[in-house]
Amino acid sequence: MSVREFVVLGTASQVPTRHRNHNGYLLRWDAEGILFDPGEGTQRQMLRAGVAAHDIDRICVTHFHGDHSLGLAGVIQRINLDRVPHPVTAHFPASGQRFFDRLRYSTAYHETVGITEEPVSGEGAVLADTPAYRLEARRLSHPVESYGYRLVEPDGRRILPERLAAHGIAGPDVGRLQREGSLGAVTLDDVSEVRRGQRVAFVMDTRLCEGAEALAEGCDLLVIESTFLDEDRRLAADHGHLTAGQAARVARDAGVRHLVLTHFSQRYSDPQEFERQARAAGFDGELTVARDLDRVPVPKRG
Repeated sequence: MSVREFVVLGTASQVPTRHRNHNGYLLRWDAEGILFDPGEGTQRQMLRAGVAAHDIDRICVTHFHGDHSLGLAGVIQRINLDRVPHPVTAHFPASGQRFFDRLRYSTAYHETVGITEEPVSGEGAVLADTPAYRLEARRLSHPVESYGYRLVEPDGRRILPERLAAHGIAGPDVGRLQREGSLGAVTLDDVSEVRRGQRVAFVMDTRLCEGAEALAEGCDLLVIESTFLDEDRRLAADHGHLTAGQAARVARDAGVRHLVLTHFSQRYSDPQEFERQARAAGFDGELTVARDLDRVPVPKRG
């Protein structure tokens, strides 16, 4: 059965709290799993969330601040300890290669799994193009080099029963038309319409920038940092972050269907204020103020 959901392992920025672990997120995409920004404590949060090392096919690190990467050492060693049977690919800013190397080999362990390193550089790139999705990266605006990630499913086609009936096509002929693209004078285009593929974006530490807007464009699910509330927008700009209102306006202008706010500063005690400010900014789609161990389904296709 197809499962597409975002598993939230941690939601704190800079330092963990009693209720929020450092960052960590797993996107389940059918038979694959993409782990984003494993901060300190990710391995234990995986246990609590029912996520195994075998579930990880890719690791995507936005940047090398500790709350987004200190869990790499434990996760990579667990992948090796559990002898994950499939290849694992790691994406991260090329400028942080030395940090990745230190974390990957921070202590002694028996390396049993080959992890393929595919760093990101420049303004971004298409990192993978598979039958199931295209994985893209775009550069963000933060004091250290940072990238956001976006997963795009290829468009498909939706068969329209009323058009099949109008052309007198039924039974095994429907499958033949789908496989071959035409049946006599009737083409697949005559009896179907484009079914837009699903899109998911992951945008962490950044100021407002073109990269964040491009990643969010047309997304079904946008997971985005909202470290500060709007009254602290100056702090947000100084430290390379977004406020709740800014993140919501990015989502509003991009036509996002489901917005997930995360990466909260420990200075705030009322999580619902993030929701209030996001709504005040004009976002009227589905909205989640993330909590550790939340499971957020990717919205069904429209």
